[in-house]
Amino acid sequence: MSADPEIDIVIPVYGGWDFVRTCVRAALDQSVAARVIVVDDRSPDDTADRIEKAFPEVTLLRNEVNLGFARTCNVGMAAGDARLVMLVNSDVVLEPGAVAAAIAALPDDPASRIGSAATLLLAPDGSVDSYGIVADVTGAGFVRFHGAPLSAVHASVPPVLGPYGAVAVYRRAALDEVGTFDTNIFMYGEELDLAFRLRAARWGCVAITEPVGTHLGGASAGTESERQRRLSGFARGYLLRKYGVLRSRWGLRAVAVEAVVSVARLVLRRDLVSLRGRIEGWRRGAEAPRLPLPLDAVDATIDLRTSLRMRGDGYWAERA
Repeated sequence: MSADPEIDIVIPVYGGWDFVRTCVRAALDQSVAARVIVVDDRSPDDTADRIEKAFPEVTLLRNEVNLGFARTCNVGMAAGDARLVMLVNSDVVLEPGAVAAAIAALPDDPASRIGSAATLLLAPDGSVDSYGIVADVTGAGFVRFHGAPLSAVHASVPPVLGPYGAVAVYRRAALDEVGTFDTNIFMYGEELDLAFRLRAARWGCVAITEPVGTHLGGASAGTESERQRRLSGFARGYLLRKYGVLRSRWGLRAVAVEAVVSVARLVLRRDLVSLRGRIEGWRRGAEAPRLPLPLDAVDATIDLRTSLRMRGDGYWAERA
């Protein structure tokens, strides 16, 4: 590894040695060397010990208590000093050229106001897992092109707001200006909030055109698990209050959508986990500084009907 790498790869870890091992190995086997920082978030197993033994060349940090995804990423970002930061979920396998693609997307230009890069990730079946995020006028975020065939993706249509958290690339100068992840969010929604803050500070986002890796998905909280539904509901309630959405001209629309979503969850899951998460997030939002939702960050073409359809798994495939 060069003495001063251009990029720090930060990998938050919470158990799951089998996929963590593959993730770390791929991060080390890049065509352009990077500093690899692994932060173990008090794993419930011996994953941290195994990392230390198998990969002595990485920087391994251990949280004394379980801090959650957002705080753990912040710990890793603070441990590096490269001009770029690449956050990589522990259930992602990077392509060998991922670091090179990130550096090319965010060149070393002090005058540049491109603060982040959205990465194109594939699912194990070859479909698109994610290609950045987009948001509607109520501040609801959606993963671009999830489930669509690779042939259907477009770098700028719909306009990309920011990177999706599975693999997110940031310019450190931008993070130094606006801060890192909001520590009130345990997991889910932290990259959406950061994207809003970056856009409000006039930092743009660019989309990397080639796939940079494969995302297995659901390794930390489990896909559609009770924990996942509660945490994602918390993030939605929290951001609604933080950005004053219910006091805006789109407040009634936001209330209507959240009511529909909560009822649908009640019918499908026969529990109130998502609703309780939203209530908890709303209450926690009282601690957050009030920020205006940056209007140039949202996609005003996403109407009410479309925003409801985008919450389904098949939207992007059907759109394609």
